[in-house]
Amino acid sequence: QVQLVESGGGLVQAGASLRLSCAASLRTFSSYAMAWFRQAPGKEREFVAGINWNGGSTYYAGSVKGRFTISRDNAKNTVYLQMNSLKPEDTAVYYCAGGDGSNYPYWGQGTQVTVSS
Repeated sequence: QVQLVESGGGLVQAGASLRLSCAASLRTFSSYAMAWFRQAPGKEREFVAGINWNGGSTYYAGSVKGRFTISRDNAKNTVYLQMNSLKPEDTAVYYCAGGDGSNYPYWGQGTQVTVSS
């Protein structure tokens, strides 16, 4: 059974940093592209950042480029999202997802990030 478990969310002030982690039980984790998505209240889920199987390619939404960094440790079956210079508009539930880079059939339960002004 595939499981993705996010952690690291919380309540911070604007300008602070957080690092999210996603531990995956995917049997061949290193063969999957991984991504972070987020969903704010009343809004649709949106792509935040993605990373290819070996970490050689990363992709970001324009709203987070330069502030967020996605990385992975295939030895630990874990993907990370380092979030710096957080803004109130970054407040959302953040989800980890695994797939082929176009489709993501595997999802975590989400972790709440709240940024106060």
